[in-house]
Amino acid sequence: MASLLEGQTRPIRLADIAKAAGVSHGTASNVFSRPEIVRAEVRERVKAVAEQMGYAGPDPKGRLLRAGKVNAIGVATTEPLSYFFDDPFARVMMAGISEACDATGAGIALVSAANQEKLAWNIRSALVDGFVLFCIEGGSRLVDLTRERKLPFVALELGFQDETVSAIGVDNVAGAKLAARHLAELGHRRFAVLSLGFADNRTGFATPDVVRSAVYTGTRDRLAGYFEELSRFGIDTATIPVYETENEEKSTRAGLEAIFARGEPPTAILAMSDRMALIAIDWLRAKGLDVPGDVSIVGFDGVPDGALSTPPLTTVAQPITEIGRRAARMILDHDGAVRRETMGVEFVVRGSTGPAPKA
Repeated sequence: MASLLEGQTRPIRLADIAKAAGVSHGTASNVFSRPEIVRAEVRERVKAVAEQMGYAGPDPKGRLLRAGKVNAIGVATTEPLSYFFDDPFARVMMAGISEACDATGAGIALVSAANQEKLAWNIRSALVDGFVLFCIEGGSRLVDLTRERKLPFVALELGFQDETVSAIGVDNVAGAKLAARHLAELGHRRFAVLSLGFADNRTGFATPDVVRSAVYTGTRDRLAGYFEELSRFGIDTATIPVYETENEEKSTRAGLEAIFARGEPPTAILAMSDRMALIAIDWLRAKGLDVPGDVSIVGFDGVPDGALSTPPLTTVAQPITEIGRRAARMILDHDGAVRRETMGVEFVVRGSTGPAPKA
């Protein structure tokens, strides 16, 4: 055996182990992949030789690639990796994806990078059978990179529209109408909107031109639902400030500061995510404003955190867990077909909304 190791410059291979142990290549392979069919004394001899030669076993990547399937799903976003753990919507979605993967023994690879070059590398090198795409920002980039891999993928349709892409989403217009109608029926007439992005890398008040040229149609659809319903109550939607955020604390707080610095403040806020709504509740409380006594707030998502806030959050609840399960199944059961599903929403009334304050 020493002679085998002398002058060794290449990695030890299974064939080397088989030769040193005096067994066939097939027998050596079975020791590592199907040990139960190998006699105990042969199995022990092969493993002893492997240990002495520093051989840890066959490379699982090579075996998986030869099989043409790695039994894992990539979940991709242009957000930093912390997004999967910090964002309440992402956490619930991942629970649904995990349930589907657990049922089949499949693995999950988290693929993310705010840096475009690293994102491209991460997508191209991920050892997965397909991708679930969180198309919140950079949706077009995610789709383009994933198409290059020629693997199945499904977009969580949070604002990305492409009829050639499998996607699962909700009826954004219908959900937004429910939120707006609820507040209007409570007597509110002064509104503001905390918006998701209409395009990448932009925050601030959204002009009509920004809305018309929206890359993310889900954002545009939610605003259209709000405005269509409020118009039915005689509200001039042209006067409603719409602040585009990045759906995180810094830009949401900046939006609230800007909105409440304008003339007569709103008595009702329509937030396009529960995360923004919960940030708004904390911001208003810090300013000495009561929710819902001074300002009512409606979110959009239905994350568990909303039921635990003070006050509990009124929201448009999406079937987030089910969306995650279905997205994963689309990859695990992929048959080459493009599938697009629109799921319903439920309006959940809690303590963050109340009658408009009397003038």
